[in-house]
Amino acid sequence: MSEPAVLFHRIRGQGEPVVLLNGIAMSAASWEIVGVPLKARYRVMQCDFRGQLMMPVAPPAEVKCHTDDVVATLDYLEISSAHIIGTSFGGVVGTLVAACHPERVRSLITIASADGFDEQMADEVARWRLACRRSLDGDDRGLLSDVLEPVVYSPGYVESHLDERAARRTQIAALPDIWFEGLIGLLDSAHSLRLSEELDWVRCPTMVVAAELDRFVPLDRARGLADAIEGARFEIIEDAGHAVVVEKPDRVVELCLEFLDSLPKPSV
Repeated sequence: MSEPAVLFHRIRGQGEPVVLLNGIAMSAASWEIVGVPLKARYRVMQCDFRGQLMMPVAPPAEVKCHTDDVVATLDYLEISSAHIIGTSFGGVVGTLVAACHPERVRSLITIASADGFDEQMADEVARWRLACRRSLDGDDRGLLSDVLEPVVYSPGYVESHLDERAARRTQIAALPDIWFEGLIGLLDSAHSLRLSEELDWVRCPTMVVAAELDRFVPLDRARGLADAIEGARFEIIEDAGHAVVVEKPDRVVELCLEFLDSLPKPSV
């Protein structure tokens, strides 16, 4: 097990703390369209895991190490507990934080996340890893974008956002080798992960949000996550793919605020 690290982070807003945890190929900036409206009512922390863009170091070999990094960052910021919102990989890490450090989590929202990777998901992850490897070996640096897009975006989004997709492809192609190496490390650590007894340990208020057209995390996997966490609320965002945070940010914000605002407020 590696020593915990204080993560790259930025904090804006006032109020109860909310931590946003990235998907595996995201960065803190990917949350911006969601973070801005949240910070009007909450103290919002965006961060990068080790191996992501703003933490260009080798990621830990075990996903559970990221939970210790989240806690170490909360300690550094003198935040005793926070609401956690995580998407995809970040949802898995957030679930583990809630399970292993329950005193640090006020509530949990997972988005487009499951209880780990099944064989089909692992096969898809292997394709992403190969694309990263080929980029490092001198192939087209935008190849990863071509592999990811049909899986993480809904067909409607793919067709209606040609300019944005082209810009993202260019951005990915311009990323340094260390980013591709970090993503490979993250993929290697995550592909065999499967939560089981940890889900029984989650006791905080929880909402599991699924994307109707998610081609990476099937609806039954997301629903299974909700069913495995006692008292969890389950919501589906319609007409959205796995990158629902990008495709339907207004609906994501609406659900998150509705859920957070429904919780008892801490006594002053």
